[in-house]
Order: sequence, then C-alpha cells, then structure tokens
Amino acid sequence: MATDVQQEKFTSSVYGPVQSWRVGKSLGIDLLLQNSICSFNCIYCQLGDIQVKTAERKIYVSTEQLEKDFKHSNWQEADIITLSGNGEPTLALNMGEVIHFIKEYSGKPVMVLTNATLLRDPAVVRDLQEADIVAAKLDATNDQYLQMMNRPVSGITMAGIVEGIKELRANYRGKLCLQCMFMPANVKEAEQLAALINEINPDEVQLNTPKRPYPTEWHVESRGNHPATEGAEKEIPARVLKVLSQQQADDIEACLKKNTNVPIVSVYRK
Repeated sequence: MATDVQQEKFTSSVYGPVQSWRVGKSLGIDLLLQNSICSFNCIYCQLGDIQVKTAERKIYVSTEQLEKDFKHSNWQEADIITLSGNGEPTLALNMGEVIHFIKEYSGKPVMVLTNATLLRDPAVVRDLQEADIVAAKLDATNDQYLQMMNRPVSGITMAGIVEGIKELRANYRGKLCLQCMFMPANVKEAEQLAALINEINPDEVQLNTPKRPYPTEWHVESRGNHPATEGAEKEIPARVLKVLSQQQADDIEACLKKNTNVPIVSVYRK
C-alpha cells in the first residue's frame, strides 16, 4: 500500500523495548509516527495535547517501512509486541497487514491498545483478529464523563463505544482486556463501571492512574517510557497529574471485585 504521508525527519516506527507493568518488556509499533493522531484527546495522555484529532482511517506509515524498521529493531528482546505509539493504532488502514507480518516474522505475541472508538467498523474488527490481546480503553460510563476524561472527536458517544467493545467481544477469539484510567475526577464511577464490565464480560480489567506526566508540547519520544520520569535521553517539559491514593485504588479494586467476576489487575500492585 502507498502511504498518505511522506516519511520525514522522525526516527523508526518501532521503539523500545520499554517496560510495561502489564506485560513485561514490550516492543512498541507506531503506525502513526509523524504526529500525535487520535480520535480522543484524553486529559491525561502521555503524548500531551493531540495534534491531529480525527476518526478517519488511512495509511500514515507504509507497511514496507514498518517491516524494515521491525527487522532492524531489538524485537528478540521483547516479551510482546504492542501497537500503540503516537495515538490510536486502529486509525491505520494497514494495521491488519502489520499484525500479520509481525506474527509471521517473529512469532511473538501481539497486543493492540485501542480507545475502542472504531470497533463498530467491521474492517477494524477483522484487522484485530490475529492480535493475541486487545486492550480497550474504558474510562467513562456516560457521555458527561466521556467528554470530561477523553474529549472525543465529534460523533463519538459512550453508547457507541460500549456497543463496539461488545461487538468485538462477540467476534474475537483472543484475550480482551479493559484498561480503565482513574483520576480524582472519575473516582466515584466504580460501581457504574462495574455494571458496564458485566455487560461486556472481558477477560481482564486493568486499573491504572496517570503516573506519567502530561507533556506541555508534543515530542515523538513521548510514545515510550516518559523521559521526564524514567531517564530517557531527552527531557520533555511536562506537568504532573493528580493520581489516586493507595486507599482510593484499593477501594476501586475492592468495588470491582465485589460487583464483577472478572480478574482485576492494578498498577498499584505491579
């Protein structure tokens, strides 16, 4: 496939491996690369303010370039290959091609981190079929909290997101996780979230809080371990966000365990 964006000054579309509290050593695949590109503009995003806000699928980095970058990476050192990078990976039209290549070439498990806004698109669901793990974001339980936490592009609703995750659940044979970011702003949503978890019936729920700071300007390096806190090569201007206390995290975890039968993992217990 031809790319819609010329490959310019940025480095590889493959980065890491970086250490993930969820899955160990993770090699990142950036299907977007040239900018931060997403259908959300989350208030806690490690990329900072999203530069290109869109729900349009197209090719941002050619499959050929991604294959070349992968072959020249330290993929052998990784426990898992993760599609995340500088925004929402399901926006890339060649996501399915890239997943297939990685599986065939490396034999490593593949995880896709998604905000779940495009899961009602049958083509996206097809593209995800070869992934071993799909981790879908679910921070809100209604449109008010969706706008407050995730700030989606026009047309995206809470009902549509939940419907999309359910459709994926019905058609996907891999491991489906829900990644739930909690901050003081949505700390009281645990019981309502439990009800949605029961509707979706995922294989796992991952509780998180924004321990990485929020960059005040975008840098491609923000896609990996954050330089402001984790000693990467380049210091990035950022501000620290409010996180849950240990007690708040414990209370949310206890609430979800009481009201669901889904395994819960927490960044506070890594």
